[in-house]
Order: sequence, then structure tokens, then C-alpha cells
Amino acid sequence: MASLTTYTDEARIAFDTLAGRAAGLMSPSLRIGVTGLSRAGKTVFITAFVHNLLHGGRLPLFDAQNSGRISKAYLEHQPDDAVPRFQYEDHIAALVESRIWPESTRAISELRLTVEFESASAWNRLLSRGKLSFDIVDYPGEWLLDLPLLLKDFETFSREALELSALPGRADLSKEWRDQTHDCDPGQPADEMTARKLFEAFSSYLRACKSDQRALSTLPPGRFLMPGELEGSPALTFAPLNVQPGTKAQPGSLHAMMERRYEAYKTHVIRPFFREHIARLDRQIVLIDAMQAMNAGTEAVTDLEQALTEILSCFRQGRGNILTSLFSHRIDRILVAATKADHIHHESHDRLQAIVRRLADRAIARADFSGAAVDVLAMAAVRATREGTVRQGKETLPVIIGTPLKGETIAGDIFDGDTETAIFPGDLPEKPGLIFQQPKPGKDGGDPFAEETLRFVRFRPPRLERTAEGITLSLPHIRLDRALQFLVGDHLA
Repeated sequence: MASLTTYTDEARIAFDTLAGRAAGLMSPSLRIGVTGLSRAGKTVFITAFVHNLLHGGRLPLFDAQNSGRISKAYLEHQPDDAVPRFQYEDHIAALVESRIWPESTRAISELRLTVEFESASAWNRLLSRGKLSFDIVDYPGEWLLDLPLLLKDFETFSREALELSALPGRADLSKEWRDQTHDCDPGQPADEMTARKLFEAFSSYLRACKSDQRALSTLPPGRFLMPGELEGSPALTFAPLNVQPGTKAQPGSLHAMMERRYEAYKTHVIRPFFREHIARLDRQIVLIDAMQAMNAGTEAVTDLEQALTEILSCFRQGRGNILTSLFSHRIDRILVAATKADHIHHESHDRLQAIVRRLADRAIARADFSGAAVDVLAMAAVRATREGTVRQGKETLPVIIGTPLKGETIAGDIFDGDTETAIFPGDLPEKPGLIFQQPKPGKDGGDPFAEETLRFVRFRPPRLERTAEGITLSLPHIRLDRALQFLVGDHLA
């Protein structure tokens, strides 16, 4: 990843890492990145992670907790005062008290959770202080997809954006922007209103691609979808142009203006993001909503794989030696997790996990990814449903039972957000490769895998159970314990 940084960046990274290592001698910490594309469940995952450790949740496969070696867990002030705090208290209140899903990630945030524990090894008990802080960093996956832009000039960015926009799954959404771009002469005098008009058309196209109906994932520049405090700035007011290969921007032209702003975006937005956040991570979880992509069709699945490839290629992965670890962080474990496993019956969990494995394996191979342990998982950080069976004629069908969100529909029925119902979600394809195949025409013109096979709807958070003594139990989940064991279990061994 050195090619994504300047010598100055590397010097800053080395200095920050060395300072952090020195501080870690007195207060050891593990920096965990949590990312994923919109609605993949980043906020819910972090909230469930923290809640289950603070309240001694049911985590049978998380060895340190299951064996009773964690004596205490508590929140502390985060080490980075310039980074917004992850508002755990607000998010847990939304889940438990209001039974609504917390707001999606819009910017970077951070939270420090400290665990006091006893090592399982007598030798480690002599050497370890029995205390470890988890610095959890939450950031939008859309921003991560910007990192490859550091290796591309404006001409390459423009060409690839136009080629991508002309694909069948995007052509209708991008038509207005492509028409404006083809009618625009890059050599014309720079004009703010023209720049803004092109930017707004391009941004509208990206937002349309992100809708539930299309569920496309590869949508750089990511800040166009989540601008944050930079909204309206020149560095976020540019768009690709129909630039002829080898054409040099003339001073004062629209081409020169867009190229300058594109380079400013790389310098003032992307590089600091990589240097200050991505380059400091020790562990990483990438959350994906594979079922939303499958709902949208084969093109969305293929696009998700491409996005996952680019995400994995952005990490500094592998294991460093004693010397190099003093000056740089390396991510030595990455977990790729498909969320919302509670939206299907457990009989299909293995199939969902196989689909994630297929997506990840192809992405890892294409990204030339090596040097770190990578695992895949189908999970639900907060389980919103329970399982049951219903009789339909002579057939017994496995169903999931929960409260669909207000406005969700199945077969024309619109749910009110209060009524609990049993749903047969259908079966995922037995062979993972089928999700990459073009649909076969059906009665309604075609469906990704079969006619009326899959019915994924979104549910409200669960109503928490209480014990006979009136104590509220921790948030239910599916395989959150496996995720925690892979991500941090070795540091608590």
C-alpha cells in the first residue's frame, strides 16, 4: 500500500505508530476497524459487541467470556479527541427501548471498551497485565472505496466512470448525466454553474444506484453520497468529463477546473483518511448485506463482489516482525461477514455462508490478497426473529417469526410495523455460483434464482426477554460470539 502514500505520509504513519506503541506499554490496546456498505449493520454490530461484553451476554463460542475469565468490561475515554465518539448509549436506547434500528454510519466515530481478564495460560498470566482496550473505529465502506482513486489520474477516473455508467444495470439511471457530459466540451471556459450542474447530475445517478431496487455497491467518490462537513466545498463539486486520451487540460478550462478539484479531493479527503485511520488498524471486519444484493439481482451481486475486491485491496494486511511493527500497523485478521442471517431460517445459514465464501474467495484472488488470516461468516449481531413451522396442505414449512418494519410488503400485503407475522423466506441456491448467473425468464419476466423463491423483508428489533427476577437479558444474536472469537479471542487467551 506504499503506492497509496507519499514519503511524508509514511513518515507521519511511522511517528504516530511509534508513539502509540510506547503508550501501549502502559495501556495495551487493539484497534479494530468496522466497515461495510450502507445498511450492512455496522452500527448494530458495534452496539451489540459492546452491550454483550458490558452485560455478560450469551457468547458460548467466545472463549474468554464463556470460561469466566473476563472479570470486568467498561467504557473509557477514547484516545483520539478529534474523532467523534460512537454514541453507544443512544444506539442501545434505540434498539432496546424504542425498538428501532439506530441511524446509519455517516462519518467516522470511535469508542474504547476496556476488558479486564485472566489469561488461560500460566505463562501469559505472568507477562500480561490482564487488561486490554479495544479501540473500535466505525467508518463508511463508501469512503474506503475511494482509496483506489489515489492511483488514478483524472482522465482514468473519468473514463472508468463513463464505462461503468453505461453498463446495463446503470445505463437508465445515468442517462441524464451521460447526456450532459457528452454535450459538454471539456475545453470550454471554466464555469461554476456548469460544474455544479454536472456534479448534481452525477451525484443523483450515484444515489439512484444505491437505492434498494438496484443495491449497487461500487459508487466512488464515496463522499458524494456521504459528504459530511465537506458538503458544498469545491473539493466535492466535480464530475467526470468525456476527456479524450492524452488531452492536456488548458489553463482556465472546465477540464482544468475539474482536474484540480479531483486532485484536491485526493489530497485533502482521501489521503488523510487513509493515513489517520486505515493505516492504524490491527484487525478488521467487513460487513456485507448479501441478501439485499440478491434481492436486487445478478448485477447487484457482481457489483458487490467488485466492491469487496476493492475494499480488501485497500488494507495493509499481513504480519510484521518486531522491528517493522514498531513503525507500522498491519491487519493480521480480517472477517468478512454477511449480516441479517436472522432474515432466513437456520437451514439456509450454511448456504448463505457458502455464498459469502464464494464472494470473498473471488475477491481475495482478484485483489492479490495475502499475509493475513481471513474468515467468512453468516451472522446477525442482533437477532430480530425467531423460528417456527407452519402447515401448508400436507407440507410443513420452516418460517421465521418477527415484526416487519412499517411499509414492508409481501405479495401486496403492507405491514404496519406493529403486527408480528410468520414468513417463509424461501431457500437460497444450493450452489453458490448460481448467484452470479443471469436470471432465467419467469412468469413475471425473470427473477434472480427462481420464481417467488426469496422473500427478504426487514424486521423491527426484538423485544428483550426478562428473567423471573425482572432482569432484562442481553441482545440475542446469531454467531456474534464466533465473530468476537476470531477478531479478539487470541489477545484474551
